[in-house]
Amino acid sequence: MRVAFKLFASLTDYLPPERDGNRIELDVEEGTTVSELIGRFRVPEGRAHLVLVNGHFVPPAARATHRLGDGDELAVWPPIAGG
Repeated sequence: MRVAFKLFASLTDYLPPERDGNRIELDVEEGTTVSELIGRFRVPEGRAHLVLVNGHFVPPAARATHRLGDGDELAVWPPIAGG
């Protein structure tokens, strides 16, 4: 199945050079979880702060069991500090 994976801000460095900006299209096995895909790109767990699938928040406790579907878009942001 095909999914889109997007990393934002400093996390874009974890994507391969052939990416399209901050996005990459991937073929993944059916049943792939959010955590598995994030781990595939070696994004440290603590750096995956805000995680959305198709615009819907996936809390940390659900990431290991939330399975991606064909056409899903997984987007990940790091923690952001401001003042």
